[in-house]
Amino acid sequence: MGSEDSTQVLSAVAGGTEPGRDESRSAPARRRAAAAGPVEALRRRLGRPGGSQHRRPLTPGQLTARRRRRIKYAVLGSIGTVLLGPVLAFALGYLFFAIPSPDDAVNNQVALVSYGDGSQLTRLVPEQGNRIKVPIEEIPVPVRNAVLAAEDRSFYSNPGFDLTGILRAAWSQLQGGIGGGSTITQQYVKKTLVGDDATLWRKYKEMILAVKLSQQQTKDEILNGYLNAIYFGRGAYGIQSASQAYYGKTVDQLSPSEGALLAGLIQSPSRWDPAINPDKAVQRWEFVMDGMVSQNWLTPAERAEARFPQTSPRKLASGGVPGDSRGHIVHAVKEELEALGISDQELGQEGLRISTTIDPEEQQRAVDAAQEALEGQPENLRTAIVAIDPATGGIRAYYGGANGVGLDYARVRKQPGSTFKPFVVLAGLQQDPPIGLGETFDGKAVPGLRNSEGADCARCDIKQAMTISNNVVFNTLARKIGPQKVADAARSAGITSPLDDANEGIALGNKEVSPLELASAYATIAAGGLWHQPHFVSKVVTADDRVLYEAPESDGERRFPERVARNVTETMLNVAGNDGFSLPGRRQVAAKTGTVQSRFEGENNDAWMSGFTPSIATTVWIGTDMNSPIRTANGTPISGKTLPGEVWESFMSDAVRDEPPQSFPAFRPIGDPPSDLAPNETPTSSTSTPTPSAAPSSGELPPAPESVPPGSDPAAVPLGTPAPGTPETDPRSAQVTPTPGPQPTVEPTRTPRQDCTIFACG
Repeated sequence: MGSEDSTQVLSAVAGGTEPGRDESRSAPARRRAAAAGPVEALRRRLGRPGGSQHRRPLTPGQLTARRRRRIKYAVLGSIGTVLLGPVLAFALGYLFFAIPSPDDAVNNQVALVSYGDGSQLTRLVPEQGNRIKVPIEEIPVPVRNAVLAAEDRSFYSNPGFDLTGILRAAWSQLQGGIGGGSTITQQYVKKTLVGDDATLWRKYKEMILAVKLSQQQTKDEILNGYLNAIYFGRGAYGIQSASQAYYGKTVDQLSPSEGALLAGLIQSPSRWDPAINPDKAVQRWEFVMDGMVSQNWLTPAERAEARFPQTSPRKLASGGVPGDSRGHIVHAVKEELEALGISDQELGQEGLRISTTIDPEEQQRAVDAAQEALEGQPENLRTAIVAIDPATGGIRAYYGGANGVGLDYARVRKQPGSTFKPFVVLAGLQQDPPIGLGETFDGKAVPGLRNSEGADCARCDIKQAMTISNNVVFNTLARKIGPQKVADAARSAGITSPLDDANEGIALGNKEVSPLELASAYATIAAGGLWHQPHFVSKVVTADDRVLYEAPESDGERRFPERVARNVTETMLNVAGNDGFSLPGRRQVAAKTGTVQSRFEGENNDAWMSGFTPSIATTVWIGTDMNSPIRTANGTPISGKTLPGEVWESFMSDAVRDEPPQSFPAFRPIGDPPSDLAPNETPTSSTSTPTPSAAPSSGELPPAPESVPPGSDPAAVPLGTPAPGTPETDPRSAQVTPTPGPQPTVEPTRTPRQDCTIFACG
């Protein structure tokens, strides 16, 4: 090729044209291309800038093409991730997750229950021997079928996991819910290894292990492991222990009907026990039995003949619960956890850390006060003490008896006697028009109803009647208001007992309540009408620091106005002093005693003392198991102002000793204000008139009236009902006539003891 031909070729390359087709280019352009040299010409031909040249901008068509390529690569990458990601995740999980054994299900972790300050109250260590493994051959086929009918009817045909259920659970959890179906294989894995927390991670592990388990074990082996591991309630893990716990016999003796009951418990054993929820237990039993018929595992004739089986009485296993007075706290905590949705199984397997509201020092004071009071006394005496924080409802001290696995007397319902009188006042203050504390009544004994010695008054207002515990006044007041309204007022304060078919005897406590209820109701009055749910549990955390529950901060639920509550409190301010009790610093305290007389002449069955300061409300009860007469070691009948009052004063004095004295809010009377005179006391001059009683600014208690003879209990009256036609005086018609000069103290009228039928007395 000659030099001319070479130049033509290079020019063509530089210009991007073929040789011989350079006509369209100008001479200057051809010269520039030739001068650039062959290397630059090649770069330009390939689209690569060199020297001082810049890359040409892409055309719209080129931009569109490039965008399409990027979208295509992204889509291909996403598809690859979606397809290969789960495969990789499954492969890794399959490689590293170990197959559980039935023994893992009962590898229970110790639960720790602590006081409010974090110190240990007790450790709940599960009992040994609550699980007995049996081979599947010993489990009757109908019992196995009952479990399949309840939990997984396609067990023998499914691959070990329910993909639809898993996807449904995942979608629910993404939306903030819980749930999703599980096969028996998945349940087995969940209960034995993975845990029951509602997370996608748990579902992921559950699915992988279910598949792995299905490949390495037969269906019978899986079912056998499941039946030996699942929790049935009553502390029983596995079908053998459950058979013994519910029927007192071995599993091979179970009938299809008995097996169906156990199968129905699996979903919620702590709540659907026939001893706890018989209606739900029957409903689940019917579901299982009908399911067995639908699967041809039971004939319609057999179903028609089947009857709901009888179970053994439910026994609370100790499970590490202390045998002393702390046991009642632990049982109450467990009941509260169950009400919060935290099951026995979670308590046994999650290594829970449970913080309570119990103050360790106050708890010890309650124990000491109770035990010191009963030391040397008759062995049949029982006592209970409950102290509640009015501001939160938190139970600060709780004594239900010395035997922690026996009867909890703080929850036993007894007639409260005159400790119910404040609820009569509460009902009266909410009438229209209200019945104020200054309204006066005839307080003399009437046929069929008397007052205790020293509690008569010719004419006294409501506060005066409360101070001496005049029964006639409050019986009259309850009849005037209406017994049902008194019951409603008590419920609004926090009494949860039925109080059905109320009559005027409710004023004197003829309806049974528990010490816990009474303390809660008094705490509502102390809190100015704000009710707080009484509770033990403040926080629950798992071993891996998941918070299962934390008591919410609450302003309380307004049950009645603060002014109404303060007026009720006003009626109770002189009671403790009148009965000879006081707290350190002469601080204000509202209280009421109560005594329930026996059917035996001169005897009492129950005695109470309940009262509060602004910071703590405490109730004390003393009685017996058999509603028999209560006497001290020297034979003296026990009344509210004796042993219960001494226990109350001892506990409360220690509880408030280190606190600065607190006063109740200023008293603003509703309706007629009360007199500041003692009952039966007359004014000393013509210029003296009853004046409203104001809360002492110093926080001191008013002086105790001296019209009650020492040693008498104004709270006790015999059983009886008021005779028909008991006089009822219009409180507005009563006038106090002042007389000049000093007047002698009017001695209370003493009436002969009469037979009467009121069930609870003052």
